[in-house]
Amino acid sequence: MLRVDLREIHRGPIETAGVLQPADPVFEGLNLGLAGPVSVEGRLQETGPGEFFWRGRVTGEVQGDCRRCLAPVAQPVDVELNLLFSEDPDAADDPSVYPLAPAAPAIDLSDAIREELALAVPPYLLCREDCAGLCPRCGGDLNAGACQCAPAEPV
Repeated sequence: MLRVDLREIHRGPIETAGVLQPADPVFEGLNLGLAGPVSVEGRLQETGPGEFFWRGRVTGEVQGDCRRCLAPVAQPVDVELNLLFSEDPDAADDPSVYPLAPAAPAIDLSDAIREELALAVPPYLLCREDCAGLCPRCGGDLNAGACQCAPAEPV
């Protein structure tokens, strides 16, 4: 449940949990390379009039090609989030606050999860930190050993 009815929050904090599939429209246009579903768990609580705080965790896995050697790579994503939602119009200028319409009946966490996940996923994947990459002349995988190219001539 990633859409929280704010009429229920007067009873106390609300536990949230949900799963977003890679093809979910919320991820449209991001090209994150999600390898499977994204799990979301957290807790929303009111921190003041028209102000709500969500603390949670987003986990999933991204896949793609190593930036250096083009080998397939899968990398887990596990990010803890602290999100503030506010109806205060003055808070709308703060990039760390998610604005809410005055007297909003609900908070949909999906858009905030989309944004935070896009920031958490590395822009380039590496198969390992010390990846040697490909030979720029023959294209051989230098992780497997030296290629058979002749040494470059000095210019």
